[in-house]
Amino acid sequence: MSSPPAPLLRRTVAPRPGVFYDRGSRVFHDSNQTAEVQSVISRTVFLRVTAVAVGLTVVAWVADGSLDAAGPQPGSPVLDDGTVPVSTIEPPRTGAYWPGWLGPRRDGWVSGFRPPKRWPTTLTKSWQVKVGTGYGSPLVAAGRVYQHARQGEDEVLWCFDLKTGKVKWRQSYPAPFKIGGGGEYHGKGPKSSPMMADGRIFTMSITGRLIAWDAGSGKRLWNRNYDSRFKKSHPYWGASTSPIVDGKRLIVHFGTDERGTLVALDVATGKEIWSQGKDGPSYSSPLLVEIHGVRQVVEWNHRALVGVESKTGKFLWEYPFPHVGSDQNMPTPAFYEGRVFLGGENRGILGLEPRHKDGAWSVKVLWHQKTVALDMSSAVVNGGLLYGFSHYDKGRLFCLDIKTGQVLWQGPGRTGRNVMFLAIPDHVVALIDNGQLQVVSANRKAFRPTATYRVATGGTWAPPVLLDDGVLVKDKDTLTLWSLANPTSGAQ
Repeated sequence: MSSPPAPLLRRTVAPRPGVFYDRGSRVFHDSNQTAEVQSVISRTVFLRVTAVAVGLTVVAWVADGSLDAAGPQPGSPVLDDGTVPVSTIEPPRTGAYWPGWLGPRRDGWVSGFRPPKRWPTTLTKSWQVKVGTGYGSPLVAAGRVYQHARQGEDEVLWCFDLKTGKVKWRQSYPAPFKIGGGGEYHGKGPKSSPMMADGRIFTMSITGRLIAWDAGSGKRLWNRNYDSRFKKSHPYWGASTSPIVDGKRLIVHFGTDERGTLVALDVATGKEIWSQGKDGPSYSSPLLVEIHGVRQVVEWNHRALVGVESKTGKFLWEYPFPHVGSDQNMPTPAFYEGRVFLGGENRGILGLEPRHKDGAWSVKVLWHQKTVALDMSSAVVNGGLLYGFSHYDKGRLFCLDIKTGQVLWQGPGRTGRNVMFLAIPDHVVALIDNGQLQVVSANRKAFRPTATYRVATGGTWAPPVLLDDGVLVKDKDTLTLWSLANPTSGAQ
């Protein structure tokens, strides 16, 4: 999302380096306590569950807080417990599975990708389809590509054949929305990335309506929002947070700038499992990680970075880092070896370490540098270094040492307004909003572009998806598959 001036909503005292924040009282005190932090990998667990399926007929919207689901349609197979099975879309071989925002572990890492010894000088356009506006990530599974977008006053979910780009199915639903002042450039297309898990796709409308779909057939399974509780289910410029799935729980934040709640919903039915907190959502997205043996959701909401136990919704810890004036909370935090790296518009980047000792959680500020800052772009870790895009100097790529917070190098200024990153062995892939795709050497010494491609004329705000032999790019209103294999002509 963009970051034009907005009303001052909340202001708090800025946290200080070397300060711990208590779980219970939520007040701070100085401490020299240390604790060993486990190096763990966040992962999404895919379990086989069943859901109540609905037909292709339009399902009536309900006044929410509640959910909307329909019973089995005539001719649908029914299980012993009365539910209808969803299509089985299993995670396929390495390199052909991308289930949501920043990939399977929400860290931007493209598992199994082997960079070519020599990158091609040009890319070949395999296919291109018009899909509509929006910034959501394409999803890839079982030889299919899914794209959530907007066409006119409807939001649409597309399913294409990965090899040919031919349409397998298309679903749409009305999504009337008035964009907040200052955000007109970015339009009314969805800003959230959909999530795939266990044969279902979950889309978050710009209006804050969450819908579950059968990935195989496109049938709508259930939908819900929290309008009845908060009057509307999205912040000022619309819902941008991307849902995440942990086993049978789908986790997402509903609400307005002023108030909201983080919830876990049953993936099969949409029923609420737990609800935590009263803070409003931000434009950031949650992570699933394990810290000190506790699997938890780490989320940056409108007021603070928080840790919540995934299974129960129990509050664990927080670090206040609020939206202030026009400085938005937008990037998704990065996580590496027990540490969280949090950057905000005009507020630099922090290295934070949640700690657990004698039954109490606290957060240690390891460092806070202000040379570079993150506006809308989310950074990724590669080889123990943080790669990101600072909005200072009209946009500069940078590399930062995550142990010390030292900025090791910066690219040239005036690069663009936003960059979407992926991480691969020895490189980072950077899709700039001007339609340029850069492959940059992952090193601590200097900014070294390895290859640069023109993949669109502009409007590339959605994250790319890197495949074994190609890359999917969503621009303003089209989705294109560019081939890395046997290129014969360049992008126009």
